Amino acid sequence: SQEVCKAFRAKGHEAYSCDLLPCSGGHPEWHIQGDVMDAIQSRQWDMIGLHCPCTYTALCSNRWYYNSPLREQGATFTKDCWDLACQVCDRVYLEQPKTIMQRYIGPKTQAIQPWMFGHLETKETWLWLKGLPVLTESNNVYAEMMKLDKKEREKVFYMPPSDDRGKLRSKTYPGIAQAMADQWV
Repeated sequence: SQEVCKAFRAKGHEAYSCDLLPCSGGHPEWHIQGDVMDAIQSRQWDMIGLHCPCTYTALCSNRWYYNSPLREQGATFTKDCWDLACQVCDRVYLEQPKTIMQRYIGPKTQAIQPWMFGHLETKETWLWLKGLPVLTESNNVYAEMMKLDKKEREKVFYMPPSDDRGKLRSKTYPGIAQAMADQWV
């Protein structure tokens, strides 16, 4: 996630995003376009954050991918990324929505919501943490969010179909990225 990269850069850290796709966060000079496994092994990292694709592993995709080989491929890829990152680095996190990954890498460390970090939305996100503390809420706006109607609170869930829907649904909220940069330095 380049949102997280930008938050760490603002704190003076040398951070990079990585994806097979071109950068979409406005700073291609901070983006490694290529295979994440190669990037993990490319240097000595002091922290690695993984935002692996969740299309096939998210619980909300059960309807389409329950017994699909794509589900197994997605889970294996995510597990392989986690395992490699944990082998080469002492501080690692994996971010996923509600997912099947507990079956592959063990229990999640923490569940967070955007409203815990200043966003008037719900989107339960799970974190697996190695060598990092759990995130603490930085701006709880739950009471204010609950005054909104359900479609406003659950924008990601109710997002209409589009060519960019998957990319838009996967974006990290700036408040969560900021909390990571503030708390994991």
